[in-house]
Amino acid sequence: MKYSELYKRLREIKCCIVREGANHSMWYSPVTGKTFPVSHHKGQEVPTGTLKSIERDSGLQ
Repeated sequence: MKYSELYKRLREIKCCIVREGANHSMWYSPVTGKTFPVSHHKGQEVPTGTLKSIERDSGLQ
């Protein structure tokens, strides 16, 4: 999955960007109540471990 697809999935479950950094955006998930970082590499594939961590923190699973 590419980062651009991940952003779309996060927005579908009502996650929002809390703040923008130089390399990462901090997202908030209303499902889990957690804040988690997501990189700005829109055209690249998300590494498997990173994707699993984001899915767990955001409630996408």
